[in-house]
Amino acid sequence: MPKQKTHKGAAKRFKITGSGKVMKQGAGMRHHLENKSSEQTRRMNQEKVLAPQDAKNIKRLLGK
Repeated sequence: MPKQKTHKGAAKRFKITGSGKVMKQGAGMRHHLENKSSEQTRRMNQEKVLAPQDAKNIKRLLGK
């Protein structure tokens, strides 16, 4: 049987930590930043841990 290919769109957006958690970039940092407080933009700019229910599907896309 052939190998499972990595989904390149998912590979660009998610990364897996050493402990197996899936990390993603926070949403909301594309536009309208002048209207948001600096506290809010700092919080949105951090990487977030994906929920376990979603992480299962993303790991399958990444071939892990």
